[in-house]
Order: sequence, then C-alpha cells, then structure tokens
Amino acid sequence: MPIENVDTDQIIPARFLKAVERKGFGDNLFRDWRYNTDGTPKPDFVLNNPIYSGKILAGGKNFGCGSSREHAAWSVYDYGFRCVVSSFFADIFQNNCMNIGVLPVQVSPEFLDHIFTEVEKDPATQLEVNLPNQKITMISSGLQESFHINSYKKNNLLNGFDDIDYLMSMKNEIETFAQSRPF
Repeated sequence: MPIENVDTDQIIPARFLKAVERKGFGDNLFRDWRYNTDGTPKPDFVLNNPIYSGKILAGGKNFGCGSSREHAAWSVYDYGFRCVVSSFFADIFQNNCMNIGVLPVQVSPEFLDHIFTEVEKDPATQLEVNLPNQKITMISSGLQESFHINSYKKNNLLNGFDDIDYLMSMKNEIETFAQSRPF
C-alpha cells in the first residue's frame, strides 16, 4: 500500500471506536478505502484484491500518523497482519503495535521503494522478517536490511508478552525483592 501519511482515522475511522475489546476491528480496517457507501467492496483497493495476501503490510512513509488511538493497531492485528513495514512510523502507533504483537519494521526509503517495485512486478513477492536477527529480506533478490527495535519490546514480541505478562514472568524475582525490603 504505497500511500504516504496514512493516519489512524484512515486505518480505523472514528465511528468504529465504540468497542473496548480488541475484537471485530479488522472488518473495518481502512473501511472508507475498502468499501463503497453501500457496503460493497471497492475492487481497486489492495486489500480487496485476492492476489495480495499475507501477514505483512507494506505501507508508505509516515504510517500511523494522526491521533493516538490504540484501535488503529488493534484493527491491523485483528485483520491478520503481524508486521507493518514502512520507512517511517508515528511513535505512538509504533508503540501501540508492539504492545499488542504487531512488529513495526522501519526500513530506509530506498528499501521500501524496492519492496513496492518488486510487489508491483510480482504480487507473490515474499518478504522474510527475522526478529531475532532484526533483518528483513526480499526472498526473490536476497536484498536485506537491518531494522532497529527496542530490546525490551523485542523480548516481549519474541515471548508473546505484553507489559503485564512481562511482569508476571518475573513474579518470583519481584516477590523475593519485596520480601527483602524493610516495611
């Protein structure tokens, strides 16, 4: 989806923010871009084209800008994406993604252009995202690039943890520390 400045209201329009659980948001991911006003799919929108599939969404520069709604990351996850690739992410969107298990991979503008070029030539183009080694690879060409991720968030993603799960994984250490403190 080589569109720049995709904001959170485009990712999930405000009228769908009534729910407080992370369920059902994928149906409304890019709702106004995916569907006509009568609810029929727009055939020219990329997510409505069965030729494109997978768990990685490649988006243009400044993906996730706009308001800080968590629902944008929830809708990306609920739709089935587990990774979003862009040359720049809004900080809050990036953190919201990592908090729920979506890996935001920030690449150089040149690498992102290469992805879009290859996918345009062959929609079956595959990307491999290696979180432990922090590398993204274009399978067809072997071209790869490293990406940065905070070590705490990387650990959580690798272990399927959110912040509470992380603390719970250290429960014994926390209890031992607490018992060693004077009251």
